[in-house]
Amino acid sequence: MSLINLKVNGRSHTVDVDPTAPLLYVLRNDLLLNGPRFGCGLGQCGACTVIVEGEWIRSCITPTSSVENFAITTIDGLVTEGKLHPILQAFVDHQAAQCGYCINGMVMTAKAFIDQNPRASETQIKEALEGNICRCGTHMRIVAAARQYALEVGA
Repeated sequence: MSLINLKVNGRSHTVDVDPTAPLLYVLRNDLLLNGPRFGCGLGQCGACTVIVEGEWIRSCITPTSSVENFAITTIDGLVTEGKLHPILQAFVDHQAAQCGYCINGMVMTAKAFIDQNPRASETQIKEALEGNICRCGTHMRIVAAARQYALEVGA
């Protein structure tokens, strides 16, 4: 076990964990943040996606020690004083979630991609989201929500 300093959603935390423990486990079990989901455990489905220093990553395959002292944002951090971040509001506006299991990954991937590419086209958004699996089939609404956010930040 090692003391590891994490900066999650603007707050500093020191956790005593195995440095190789997946970040997802620390976020959920130690910091009690339930936004990132365990899906496949192999970094292939996207349910565990978080943003680290502006880049989306799969937290289920990321050793906690590799993100020490980096700014980590989870979907839980996209609500401030009860106010939804514009990307979350876009997903609500388009009723983009059905079962909701994939939405964490969709939102976090879309946010990081669009923040880096504010004038992203619909095709580029679809390509960025390709690594996220949704079994419910709400892809069109997810893309519409991401496009709404892109239009807001790219304006």
